[in-house]
Amino acid sequence: MNAIEFIDVGKQYGELEALCDIRLSVKKGETLVICGPSGAGKSTLLRALNGLESISRGEIKVFGQPIAKALPEKVAMVFQHFHLFPHLSIVDNLIHAPIRALKLSRRDAIAAAMRVLNQVGIADQADKYPPQLSTGQQQRVAIARSLCMQPDLLLFDEPTSTDTTQEVMKVMTDIAKSDITMVCVTHEIDFARKIADRIVFMDKGKVVEIAPPEQLLTNPQHPKTQHFLEQLLSYQ
Repeated sequence: MNAIEFIDVGKQYGELEALCDIRLSVKKGETLVICGPSGAGKSTLLRALNGLESISRGEIKVFGQPIAKALPEKVAMVFQHFHLFPHLSIVDNLIHAPIRALKLSRRDAIAAAMRVLNQVGIADQADKYPPQLSTGQQQRVAIARSLCMQPDLLLFDEPTSTDTTQEVMKVMTDIAKSDITMVCVTHEIDFARKIADRIVFMDKGKVVEIAPPEQLLTNPQHPKTQHFLEQLLSYQ
């Protein structure tokens, strides 16, 4: 069974076709990276997968179930801007959702939160508040909060910035060793090369090319992929 299946998925905003007949499957435990130019449909695809965006046609299945039935138990998302509660301690940020959604006791939720904070390397920050942490530490808190929901599928929307890439890469590499399936939207090609099992290149709402990192990044087959990578290299 695939972890994810997009079956002829389309999304329209009036005349704009944000997603066009997407056919894509992701294996359980796979790390899939989605890249492409601005307006390619990357974030729309991710939001549709998380149930934050309705689709106009087609079907999305998560572990064989229609997405409405799979959420929220199986899917968690790490947002680009973290969305941490600044007035709550780090540990309270982590236990808020598990207590409400998973019906954990406060004691069990705290124990689970501390295990996850240790996993991402910031257990010593548990009693601090988000504004007291660096950007990289806040990003790891956001990842830890998602892991506390015990997801089978973890989604990342642009998880790196210039000062957090190495920290996030280490955490995601560790997560990839588990059975968690990950889908990540990123513009960082070097980051994609190091964490992805496969890379999807999108343009104008369509999946243009799918291949393992070394193949897609060093020997792209589609002219649009070639042009995109040439532009990136010209800015470096």
